[in-house]
Amino acid sequence: MKRILSVLILVCMVAMAGALSAEEPKLEVPLQQTPSVEAQPAPAVAAPPKVDTGDTAWVLISAALVMLMTPGLALFYGGMVRRKNVLGTIMQSFIALGVITIIWVLYGYSLAFGPDIGHIIGSLDWIGLNGVGLEPNPDYSATIPHQAFMIFQMMFAVITPALITGAFAERFKFKTYLLFLILWATFVYFPLAHWVWGIGGWIRNLGALDFAGGLVVHISSGLSALAAAVVVGKRRGHGIENMAPHNLTMTLLGAALLWFGWFGFNGGSAVASGSLATSAFVVTHIATAAAALSWMMAEWIYRGKATVLGAASGAVAGLVAITPASGFVGPLPAVLIGSVAGAVCYIAVNLKNKLGYDDSLDAVGVHGVGGTWGAIATGLFASKVINSAGNDGLFFGNASLLWKQLISVGAAWVYSFVVTLIILKVLDWTIGLRVSEEDESDGLDLSQHGESGYML
Repeated sequence: MKRILSVLILVCMVAMAGALSAEEPKLEVPLQQTPSVEAQPAPAVAAPPKVDTGDTAWVLISAALVMLMTPGLALFYGGMVRRKNVLGTIMQSFIALGVITIIWVLYGYSLAFGPDIGHIIGSLDWIGLNGVGLEPNPDYSATIPHQAFMIFQMMFAVITPALITGAFAERFKFKTYLLFLILWATFVYFPLAHWVWGIGGWIRNLGALDFAGGLVVHISSGLSALAAAVVVGKRRGHGIENMAPHNLTMTLLGAALLWFGWFGFNGGSAVASGSLATSAFVVTHIATAAAALSWMMAEWIYRGKATVLGAASGAVAGLVAITPASGFVGPLPAVLIGSVAGAVCYIAVNLKNKLGYDDSLDAVGVHGVGGTWGAIATGLFASKVINSAGNDGLFFGNASLLWKQLISVGAAWVYSFVVTLIILKVLDWTIGLRVSEEDESDGLDLSQHGESGYML
């Protein structure tokens, strides 16, 4: 009986084993091709993006620094005009904070950084910041809230059209300027930002490099300033009346605020607090110092005096030139970029009278020329040792990057100049660009705002 029971139990066990093997078949592979569990673990499921408080703090501080640059620009420009136009000039920069902020929220951010349409423009999927929340967007940063990236980029959009005002200072209607802000941002800045920085943008896909805005901010504003100077025309009395800066103390203060804020402009473009942000911060300061000295020395040799305005303008030229390269070059290339920028921008500013246009506050010579040199210099000095996500330039064995930089510069030049020219012509034909001769004589402070900058 015991033997029979043992046989039945054995049969049942064999049947159960057969049933289990039928439910969970095993793939038989030769032993030498079957890695052990310890040698090849199953791939882990990727963790969702998580907000890093350090990166977020740095980007928000950088956004605040870039915001401060617009009032800094207002003071820089305000001190360079005549006393009767100081408030009108300051207001052109300050009001951009209001106008551009609202259109950026309504549709600008979506056009610049939203889902790509034909490599030219973003869609309106993010209109009114729909879908732009407090979770990271891995396309732009996996460690900061999407809104942090959005607000940082907003400050770039704010200051860029304000830079253009240097070309038509002391003679532009305020109501026309408000409309110009909206049209220019919509048809020039937002598309160009998408080309260069937006996912799918054609310049980004080309492989051209622009770390913090050489193309998007400086070439766009500089070439638009050239179009404005040509269309708006010279100030009345230009070349005859004394149009010297009325308050260089204010201008120097503005330059200092720009220098200070630019650490957020370039360092914040790393979109993280780490070694890349540190490198961008360091080379920004080095290039700026080199350019201030270079401009000062060029002026000293040419005119026999080292002026405060020259040192301030040279510093801004250095800041402009290092912007596209700041995340891709080391300290010694930064010295070269800044040194060349100071001298070249000084020459460019002095050519405006020979070329016959009135760029009142040197927007073309500083931003257009400085931004162009910086973009080209990126193609020369960029190194993957500094930023592995970038590329090597000509001096590191890769000539193709220089060609890509030249193509992107040419595209930014032509697009910015032509579209701005069209916008200004339409505004001139409809509501007019310039104030009347009487209003220009009285000054923008009284004629446009009913105020005076000084009660003396």
